[in-house]
Amino acid sequence: MIVLGANVLGMSGERDLRKLLSGMRPELNSGRYVFTSVDGALPPGVTPVVTVAEEEGLTLVTRQQDADAAGLAYDYVAGWITLRIQSALDAVGLTAAVAHELATVGLSCNVVAGFHHDHLFVPHERAGEAVAVLEELAQRSARWTP
Repeated sequence: MIVLGANVLGMSGERDLRKLLSGMRPELNSGRYVFTSVDGALPPGVTPVVTVAEEEGLTLVTRQQDADAAGLAYDYVAGWITLRIQSALDAVGLTAAVAHELATVGLSCNVVAGFHHDHLFVPHERAGEAVAVLEELAQRSARWTP
């Protein structure tokens, strides 16, 4: 078993939806992030926070200032929210609940699951509102009793 910091690879995360929602602790990362695509290697000075290999090219989510400096095209500027609970990769309902809650106030949400946390990319100009909506969802979930 490989130990990385306080986490152990292979350690399962939370699966209980109520616990996931009540404990998600959304945190807005600083900066403006964009989705862009390149055909080959990463341009110098670009350090993506997310990469996705697609048939059409390598999708990057990176800081807007890095994309601008590298001359990369984009049309969506996002705020990056990290849900600070470690969810199991096979947990059911977290993405749906979060996306539904944001959709009710007209917010789009692009979700990326990392090994340790879920990450949401929402319209930058409404990122603070998205955090508030998620914090309210967490509070309601903590009060909910079956």
